Amino acid sequence: MKKKWLLSLVVLLAAQVMPVQTIHAQEVVAIKQENTNTLEQIAQAKAKIQTTMLGTTSLQYALIDNGDIVLSGVEGVYSKTETGTLDQNTMYGIGSTSKMFTTAAVMKLVEEGKVDLDKSVTTYIPEFKMKDERYKEITVRMLLNHSSGLMGSTFNNAFLLDDFDTEAHDNLLKQLSTQRLKANPGEYSTYCNDGFTLAEIIVERVSNMDFTSFLHTYITTPMELDNTKTPQDEVNDEQFARTYTATTGGLTPRDCTNVIGTGGIYSTAEDLCKFSNLFMRDSEKSLLDVSLDAMEVNEAEKGIWAEAENAGLAFGLGWDNVNTYPFNEYGIKALVKGGDTLLYHASLIVLPEYNMAAAVVSSGGASTYNQFLATDILLEQLKAKGIIDEIKPTPTVEVPEQIEMPQELIQQNNIYINSMGVYGVEITSEGVLNLICYNMPVPVQSFVYTTDGDFVSKETGVRVSVVTEENGKDYLYVEGIQTIPGLGSIPVSEYQLEKVEAISVDQKIEDAWKNRVGKPYYLLNEKYSSQVYLNAPVGMLTMTNELPGYVSNNKIISENEAQAVVQLPSGGGRDLGDISMFEKEGIEYMNLQGGIYMPIDAIKDLANAKEAICTIGEEGYTRWFNIPSTLAGKTIVVEVPEESAIMVYDKDGLNVENTYLTKSNEIILPEGGMIGFVGEAGAQFSYKLK
Repeated sequence: MKKKWLLSLVVLLAAQVMPVQTIHAQEVVAIKQENTNTLEQIAQAKAKIQTTMLGTTSLQYALIDNGDIVLSGVEGVYSKTETGTLDQNTMYGIGSTSKMFTTAAVMKLVEEGKVDLDKSVTTYIPEFKMKDERYKEITVRMLLNHSSGLMGSTFNNAFLLDDFDTEAHDNLLKQLSTQRLKANPGEYSTYCNDGFTLAEIIVERVSNMDFTSFLHTYITTPMELDNTKTPQDEVNDEQFARTYTATTGGLTPRDCTNVIGTGGIYSTAEDLCKFSNLFMRDSEKSLLDVSLDAMEVNEAEKGIWAEAENAGLAFGLGWDNVNTYPFNEYGIKALVKGGDTLLYHASLIVLPEYNMAAAVVSSGGASTYNQFLATDILLEQLKAKGIIDEIKPTPTVEVPEQIEMPQELIQQNNIYINSMGVYGVEITSEGVLNLICYNMPVPVQSFVYTTDGDFVSKETGVRVSVVTEENGKDYLYVEGIQTIPGLGSIPVSEYQLEKVEAISVDQKIEDAWKNRVGKPYYLLNEKYSSQVYLNAPVGMLTMTNELPGYVSNNKIISENEAQAVVQLPSGGGRDLGDISMFEKEGIEYMNLQGGIYMPIDAIKDLANAKEAICTIGEEGYTRWFNIPSTLAGKTIVVEVPEESAIMVYDKDGLNVENTYLTKSNEIILPEGGMIGFVGEAGAQFSYKLK
């Protein structure tokens, strides 16, 4: 799942930024003045900031200290419309925090001598193959430390609503067999979800058990994690915290992330704290010391990585960070793992040397908000026990003095890329580094040359510099810190952009790609229950004059192939995919990481007839139609077959009807909108004008 950092330091962070609502200092002070003397009062006050100001519907928090739950609380509402109790047993999706269960499962098999971290994945999954022979070099360790070189996230039909279909898990090996690697295995670490689904499959193959059964047999039952389940378990729907769409605020059915080992587990804050005993140094329930030692190593530093004291990411085995700020400022080792689905969010922080951990889970909000709250809870407990003398104030950023820059540093507009897009970096004779984004409407950001030899933003104190790594590539290094009023601070120190050179391609090839640019491509092979439909399932290709030979951030290889070439450690190189175009029956389609898309100019108008039938073809592809002006504002009465749905979007791409959610059989057709009929091959929809 996507780790959603709240760093609006520079536009480079767009791949990881969560929208931050404006928080006024006086509002925060008013909340914090409500009796914040005890740990419970402090935690509740901080939690209230999330539910009143940051879009969080509900959350749970808990603290475990030497095996005892010493703090447990909730904030917010169970539901915006229903009656129900929000308590310590209410369950939440924990997103990528599930990866720690997967890592623990693998390490248990390692301890039994059944898995070797440094053996090839093919040892345990013989049929694992890719289009790239380097796949044979991928080890189990590389799956857990994000250095496998896999593209990232093969999530076709993974995020569903009240649907426990295991297609995403079951088809992963088939999907990977059509993909190549983006980097040499072990060369660098960049967040990779598919690695953990492969690890889940390894657990299943070695144990001869499905992953859910393994978890319950070896982890949740022995540790008495009664409220930790997966989509494959039968659970009363009333036990789940209610979730709402970000666009319309409507209630959704149960969030089902069906890549369980990657991000599909449900749990509670208390259960996560109990689970953390596996990683404590003095717990009777912990893994062996040799396993804990291995998991706490900064694996990211073994490859290409930006050297920094404080960083948002420092991958261990499973862990997002094994040197977590601000605990490292006190000389305390803290391990953190966050998780975000589209609807739920979680954070778990473990202090293994002090047998202490805090967990926060929420509906709405962000895992980073939850990490801030868990951090505050732990710091308060450490202070109360005399382990630390004081809680250090939020660091202030001091901007060094601007000085005259050596003229040899002057650069014309060099081009950089990351997984989100294309950027220009120029350094003027006045000692100003300008950062220009070419594929998003973002203002130019400027940084001045200072006494430290870096370029620094006068507004934010963010530092940027160009670093040439041992692989010969130039990276834009970014260092800074973001403070969210009333919540906390988080550092960033990482390579965020990679320099690339323009290439020359044949004019015929370039023209073929130019003809595809700027037109919407509609997704065809996502099932009716998918969360993808909560937003318009549309992709669009871009090209920039500043980077010839590329489409979006992919290098043009031929008339129908464009390869992902970003090779960036940390977060900016995640979730890539090659683009392939193919033609069938006179229509050109796009394939991106297994998603099949149709261009808008191949989509017909919805028939303006009193009655009509729409039949899904043999491929099972969604049938999309433009809503013509002659039907705008009119109502159609529909008959929707089982395991099917109709999706309607207005001219701005807002989902205004999803019959899977509403169960409605009457649809008002918006002007300039789109309608999609989603179902299995052969499914027939009928409709008539009202």
